[in-house]
Amino acid sequence: MQQGTRRLALSLLATATVLAIASPAIAQDNPPIRLLVGYSAGGPVDQGARLVSVALSKELGTSVIVENKPGANATMAGSEVARAKPDGLTLWFAASPTVTISPNVMTKMPFDPAKDLTAVSPVLSYYNVLVVNNDQPFKTTRELVDYAKAHPSTLSYGSAGVGGSNHLGMLLFARRSGVEVNHIPYKGNAPAMTDVIGGQISMMMDIISTASVYIQSKKVRAIGVTSPQRNAMLPDVPTLAESGIEGLKGFDVGGWYGVYGPKGMSPELTTKLNKAINAALKQPELAKRLKELGYDEWQGEPQKLTDRAAKERAMWATVTQGIVVD
Repeated sequence: MQQGTRRLALSLLATATVLAIASPAIAQDNPPIRLLVGYSAGGPVDQGARLVSVALSKELGTSVIVENKPGANATMAGSEVARAKPDGLTLWFAASPTVTISPNVMTKMPFDPAKDLTAVSPVLSYYNVLVVNNDQPFKTTRELVDYAKAHPSTLSYGSAGVGGSNHLGMLLFARRSGVEVNHIPYKGNAPAMTDVIGGQISMMMDIISTASVYIQSKKVRAIGVTSPQRNAMLPDVPTLAESGIEGLKGFDVGGWYGVYGPKGMSPELTTKLNKAINAALKQPELAKRLKELGYDEWQGEPQKLTDRAAKERAMWATVTQGIVVD
């Protein structure tokens, strides 16, 4: 596991432990809520869910138990929730790629996130940063694009795998800026970052909270962040949109976590859970920790989650032609 990712996971686990110790006793007469995660224990999605679950338990007065359901390109958790009773006791802590990318690349996805679920609440938002090997001759987005146009198909970028968000994010960047770069898929971000540092590949996009460790230690050079505004963890790194390149105007490519329930949940139940999640995210200890980890606040009504999911699913459809993941 990448060192930055390990630190993130341990930090999240420590915070979750502190929150759990600080939590009052949970009422035992309320049935527990299962919060399903489509990834293995210890990863950032799992640990984010565990942080939120502790805070949410305090708001609802009942246990919120995280269950890991990895497999099938992270769709098993959502599939189980889609088949569950709409009683609010089985929820999905979803990461955006499963909602916005998987429907475009999976030929046998067992459910449709837009049709088979109830959007409950946004949770948080995160963005990537484009980093390059220190020996590359470019230091800005415009210099990178100019170099790539002058040397077509000589630059390469790594990703966590075919169809992953940083694969498609780089593909979208290349298409909008009019350059040709070679994709080298890896089995995770860690080996890709190792090869960026070592010079085996030219660049990659990585989550800001993870990549910042390597940027601050000057093992890689940051070119730009994929968010519409600069990120508090990297205030001196411009956005890709700041480059002034026409195709990159309004460039806004990130990820998010959101909570979904089964289709058919009543509006009253959905509203109750939405208010509880928003209140949990405002608890000072949790809000502070998420900010320290480089996450952006992203709270609001269920429609906010629905609208962003639909917008990004349509966006990814423009760059996923020919990409198939079974």
